[in-house]
Amino acid sequence: MSAVSSDKRKMGMKKKNTILSVISTAFFAVLGFIVVFPLIAGVLASFRPGRELIRRGLSVNLDFSSMTLSNYTYLFSGNADSKKYFMWFKNSLVLTVVTVVLTLLICYLVAYGLSMYEFKLKNVLFFLVIATMMVPFEILMLPLYQEMIDLKLMNTSAGVILPGICGASTVFFFRQYMIGLPKELLDAGRIDGATEYGICFKIMLPITKPAFAAMTILCAMGAWNNMLWPMMIFRDADKFTLPIGLNTLLTPYGNNYDVLIAGSMFAIIPIFVIFLCFQRYFIEGLTTGAVKG
Repeated sequence: MSAVSSDKRKMGMKKKNTILSVISTAFFAVLGFIVVFPLIAGVLASFRPGRELIRRGLSVNLDFSSMTLSNYTYLFSGNADSKKYFMWFKNSLVLTVVTVVLTLLICYLVAYGLSMYEFKLKNVLFFLVIATMMVPFEILMLPLYQEMIDLKLMNTSAGVILPGICGASTVFFFRQYMIGLPKELLDAGRIDGATEYGICFKIMLPITKPAFAAMTILCAMGAWNNMLWPMMIFRDADKFTLPIGLNTLLTPYGNNYDVLIAGSMFAIIPIFVIFLCFQRYFIEGLTTGAVKG
């Protein structure tokens, strides 16, 4: 009897798990569609003339009769609009690369010091880092703007890059990741005659590859999509980044939806490429950094 009841319990648990699995799969399928819907609608809209977007709006209806490559042909035609678009694209690309490299390097060094060394006021400094995460950028925006004016960095790339190259969230993530690494590696490196900089860059840095991969993707997304701060700093149209430039296509005198939609979809490619390059370490970096410490 006990064996029969045990089998019934197992069958009941198996049936319950199957039902829960079906429900969770259906829930996440619906959630995934909601998330992906704007992207699918945008991709389909990029193959339709701008006047169709004005008439019908965004939709996922597959009307092949209205689909055309004219938007992308116009985008790559080399006309004035095309030249402006790729000038903005280049500006965004340069700013993103410089921002990501400097942010990763500086935040890694700050987090390395906070996690690997013991010194006075260490916990106080880390608390200050955490405290800055609680302050919205909108509160810091005006003081930073005045600071850029005083430093004569208005309308320069440095004025856009410098205020954000030591992000508190990036420092926090690196610190949480490295605090779980064995400090015996530092002693082993010193015994082998390595300098402190050698230990930092030749021993510890390769171990933090997953953290660098995760932060590369997140920092690149933030820098590539950043619009508010560059819009406040830049004055010349030839220095605009892609989000600002695309926004200028919408005016009270006319809207260039042909370039706007096709350009917006083409702008996804750099972030997509970065994710493909680093996705191998992305989940590992996020999960490890979340649980260590």
